[in-house]
Amino acid sequence: MRKHIAVGAFALTAAVVLGLTGCGSSTPESEEPTGEGAELVIWTDAEREEAITAAAEAFEEETGATVTLVQKNFEDLRDDFIAQVPTGEGPDITVGAHDWLGALVAAGVVDTIDLGDTASEFEPVSIEAMTYDGQLYALPYSLESIALVQNVDLVGDAAPATWDEMIQKGIESGAERPFVINTEGETGDGYTMYPFQTSFGAPVFVQDETGSYTSEVGMGGANGEAFATWLGANGANGTGYLSTTVDYDINNELFNSGKAPYTIQGPWAISAYPDVNVVVNPIPSAGGETAAPFVGVQGFYLSSQSENALLAQEFLVNYLGTEDAQRALYEADPRIPAWTALAEEVSSDPIIAGFVASSKNGVPMPSIPEMGSVWDLWNAAQVQIINGADPVSTWNTMVADVEAATAG
Repeated sequence: MRKHIAVGAFALTAAVVLGLTGCGSSTPESEEPTGEGAELVIWTDAEREEAITAAAEAFEEETGATVTLVQKNFEDLRDDFIAQVPTGEGPDITVGAHDWLGALVAAGVVDTIDLGDTASEFEPVSIEAMTYDGQLYALPYSLESIALVQNVDLVGDAAPATWDEMIQKGIESGAERPFVINTEGETGDGYTMYPFQTSFGAPVFVQDETGSYTSEVGMGGANGEAFATWLGANGANGTGYLSTTVDYDINNELFNSGKAPYTIQGPWAISAYPDVNVVVNPIPSAGGETAAPFVGVQGFYLSSQSENALLAQEFLVNYLGTEDAQRALYEADPRIPAWTALAEEVSSDPIIAGFVASSKNGVPMPSIPEMGSVWDLWNAAQVQIINGADPVSTWNTMVADVEAATAG
């Protein structure tokens, strides 16, 4: 579906109401691009289209450019962008997830952007997520993360600081299980288990001083072995708190029925708990360091083949990179805002506040191409250890296999 944004009376109203003109621009006024006769093509999905429309109408009124929105399924955006940008058929801008970034950079289809002073308005983790080799490639707008979800009626609303404290409170609650976590059954779920892994100081990849991920595997050595030992101690041959009989639906049923007072989940799962008085808190540490969950970020990428790159940069920074535009995006598709002031505002909802607090402890999911070689090996090793395999040797074999698979 192609939707042309017509210029009309509403466009001027939007420009006034949104206050978009010149906000946060890093472009000197004398060098601001003019758009007479130019067209910007933006790929979006249905959820974001209406919000982008308001900014696009104001942009057309201010610059004289034409903005064409092309609605696509979100699942198709990355592959279509990689395929079509080199042919000249792609858009100037596309919405997308941050963990596409490595593949987009490798394909040469995205360009860097400069947010200037506006960058300080965003949650640091969202800027970090959209940064690759020290260069910013997208305007962030939302983030999501998992957190500790607990049953207030069984264990109260206080956040446990450690795994041991959480388990003790869970036992004292009298519930069937003190804690439940999704392992995707026999598939494994390194994503959900990751905050416990990072609490042992064993990141999947090492980050450099800019926050960008390197290809150096970080989950080997003594710290990784300590995490693996913890997995085994809480698996089938130990406490049994971690079980490969639990998939996403079983996890949610156990928590919603009161059979477990704690679980680890994302905001997408809250609607599955209609029978529970829930509170959301940061994830407790199992290994002594901060439990840092993966944070996913969504934002807007600039095509490396845009014929109107300066105009597209102007739209990103001055028309989408404003509090009002970010608010419109939030209202169209309520995800945790990447815009700090807006994130604080919506945190008046205690459930959202809990996920925001958890995300502040988090790290971006690696966007480097090497991450694609990790998941199957990593998940399988965790399942094997939980099911009773020797923790240290199984983990070290996995690390060696990941290093071989990601060797450049």
